[in-house]
Amino acid sequence: MPSTKPRIWSYIDPINHARLKALAKRPGSNESQIVNDALTAFFMGEHEVKRDAALIRRLDRMTRQAESLNRSQVITAEAFALFVRYFLTVIPPVPDADKRAAQAQGAARFERFIESLQTVLADGETVIFAALQDVMSDESAFFTKDELMRLHDPAPEREHADA
Repeated sequence: MPSTKPRIWSYIDPINHARLKALAKRPGSNESQIVNDALTAFFMGEHEVKRDAALIRRLDRMTRQAESLNRSQVITAEAFALFVRYFLTVIPPVPDADKRAAQAQGAARFERFIESLQTVLADGETVIFAALQDVMSDESAFFTKDELMRLHDPAPEREHADA
């Protein structure tokens, strides 16, 4: 009985032809069915859904990374602003007679600061994040309910061996 489906003639790469032939050798499968299923999936957009899901996962990961970088930048800026405010609050003004000496000393200190910054950046060990790790805490830094109960409940007295 002749098929009511239209026949097409197409050209494919030799690699795809070899793959098609290999798949068609499975029981209950043939080349026409495989090509038809592939075209149906293509037109239904299944390949796009899988591709879009992978892109969405990657965008989510990149968004989390950007949020983490933004948080780190805000913490760094706030720490610097607090330091500057403290510094400007506690340092007394320099008398006019001592301004040149203070400027020379400030220039020398700034050079040492730049050298220290270069050393820290070259080593890869950042001072700010080491300090933040010391300051920040997670749940492991706190007592659990059981530990708190043990602190409040007196320990049972041990019986002496000579009694």
